[in-house]
Amino acid sequence: MAETRLDKWLWSVRVCKTRAEATAACRAGHVQVGDHSAKPGRDVHQGETVVVKLGMLTRTLRVRDVPRSRVAAKLLPEFVEDLTPASEYERVKQAGIEHLLARARGSGRPTKKDRRTMADLFGFD
Repeated sequence: MAETRLDKWLWSVRVCKTRAEATAACRAGHVQVGDHSAKPGRDVHQGETVVVKLGMLTRTLRVRDVPRSRVAAKLLPEFVEDLTPASEYERVKQAGIEHLLARARGSGRPTKKDRRTMADLFGFD
């Protein structure tokens, strides 16, 4: 099998949890193949580069092969190559931490629970 629909490929290589989610991402313009936005029904071929924006993370993937159905996580390297730079994952992780620490203006001091959560997060005693 040399080609399949883009939304089905995103679902089968575990980029999206459901095929409907993959279709919605394509329709919203969050998926690009090469340098062009792609529709869900576009065929995906070996060697193509797919860029997917999921929330704050932008993943860059290369199609190695097209699976017949959804594959196990252990078999993913046979079908997809992750070209996303490590700095992208680090940026998303940092943004998540900043989101946890952000406090609304006028909300006062952190509660005891908030302080314990921050201590657990940063490893304070």
